[in-house]
Amino acid sequence: MERFVVSARKYRPDTFEGLIGQENIATTLKNSVLKGQLAHAYLFCGPRGVGKTSTARIFAKTINCQNPGTEMEPCGKCESCISFAQGRSYSIHELDAASNNSVEDIRQLNDLVRIPPQIGKYSVYIIDEVHMLSQSAFNAFLKTLEEPPAHAIFILATTEKHKILPTILSRCQTYDFNRISVENIVKNLTSIAQKENIDIQPDALHIIAQKADGAMRDALTIFDQAIAFCGTTITYESIISNLNVLDYDYYLTLTDNMLSGDYAKVLLTFDQILSKGFNALHFIIGLSNHFRDLLVCKDKTTIQLLELAPTVKDKYKEQSQNCSLQFLYDALNITSACEAGYKNSGNQRLHIEIALFRLCRVNTEATWHSTEQKAEKPTTEKQPVDKHNEEAQPTEAKPATTQKATTQETTPTTQQTKAKPNNAPQSISIKELLKNAGNNGKNKNQATTAIIGNDTLLPEKLAEVWKLMAEKEKSYPRLATTIVQTEPKILENNVIHFPVKNELQKNWIEKNCKARLVEFLKVNLNNKEVTLQIEVTPDDNPGENKMYMPQEKAKFITDTYPEVKELQKDLKLELK
Repeated sequence: MERFVVSARKYRPDTFEGLIGQENIATTLKNSVLKGQLAHAYLFCGPRGVGKTSTARIFAKTINCQNPGTEMEPCGKCESCISFAQGRSYSIHELDAASNNSVEDIRQLNDLVRIPPQIGKYSVYIIDEVHMLSQSAFNAFLKTLEEPPAHAIFILATTEKHKILPTILSRCQTYDFNRISVENIVKNLTSIAQKENIDIQPDALHIIAQKADGAMRDALTIFDQAIAFCGTTITYESIISNLNVLDYDYYLTLTDNMLSGDYAKVLLTFDQILSKGFNALHFIIGLSNHFRDLLVCKDKTTIQLLELAPTVKDKYKEQSQNCSLQFLYDALNITSACEAGYKNSGNQRLHIEIALFRLCRVNTEATWHSTEQKAEKPTTEKQPVDKHNEEAQPTEAKPATTQKATTQETTPTTQQTKAKPNNAPQSISIKELLKNAGNNGKNKNQATTAIIGNDTLLPEKLAEVWKLMAEKEKSYPRLATTIVQTEPKILENNVIHFPVKNELQKNWIEKNCKARLVEFLKVNLNNKEVTLQIEVTPDDNPGENKMYMPQEKAKFITDTYPEVKELQKDLKLELK
């Protein structure tokens, strides 16, 4: 039976031309060999599986090759190339620093460096995972690395450049390797699949490439795993089942349900995902990536950043047309906050479900607020008079005092609500206001002035809008609590007094929220002259001493309860 060789070893590149995604590094190294400008030390750094060690081996072969090609590729036929391929070369040495990281190992390497090469011009020493060397080993290596014999060349490879001493970095030419793009991985896997007579769907190849996260070695390992699971025919469905990857259709369906505000279907879909064994945190991370991809699809200039299969990309383009930019911005904020607070949550499933509720509400939030206010708003409220229809209004006018009394005594009815004039002022959310301003090509102030009227401020109306503002600021819990716990007052010149408890609270609100709160009050009170006066008010019990520090609380307990103090003395306790 023929011995099986994994694809990562079988298709490991052995020429510069075979390197994928590192063309600039390959060109630089070939030119240095061609011009005879070889440094004595090189450092190859970058993520795992992108070709650092393979490049070091190709470079070492090229340096000692007796008949290199016109493109400075090793011939593979000379004695130096053959001996290296058979693992018996005495001119090219490989050292694993992960297992040979002591001072003694480096001293042996220093002794070995003095021996000239048997074949070729140079003795090349490839030290892999060089960041694993101990501090003492690095120090022992410094002198040899700085002034090696003329025939010695060192190639160091590492995935963690930041762990290497600056004194080592300054002695090496550094080459930073890039992650391999999804497109390049797909091309390479397609070529390998053809050589192995494997029938694999393009969508499945994209899943493997994305799962590899820029590492070709990982992609080839997953490819072998897929062959073992599926045989010679690999489909998209079998790949997502084998790799435990959530299908794109789940995210697309969830987004459609969120846009329509159907939270019931969203919760059922989430439950179905969990029942299949998917990790909840991975789900919310994938949902964030989904909204990011939809945002990328909104602009033709950024759609090139979308690394998806062509069939999936078409679905994303179609759905992105149904999503507003504001929805995607808010959705990304919600999923990011959910991801950040997931590990600290006591009920992690509920934590994600609350985020899903909020996502269902994003697209319908403004409509709900407008509907609630229309239902609660008395229809006998004073309405603005249309100058063009002034003659159509009743000529008999009641005194102002009589009109006011009548308005307060009258209760709204369904018939009055239907008879409400079309030009009556309506509550508009800030999001709609900004959207209208953008569509009309005007700035926010011009749009606000054109829509907002100049109604008289009434305490009842202010109390209603104040509660609505607390609901609107739920994403800032402390601010929402402060709004709920305070009672605003109407001062002269349309000034609303906002009492707070301390100076820090006042400064934070003025710096971060005041402009937004004032805009909200202007719109919902239909008064463009509204201003907000934030003022620190003294506590109801100014003589009461509040305890903040643990020492203060401990002293209060011992002073209030003598038995605790006696117990502290008897047991020699220290209260903190």
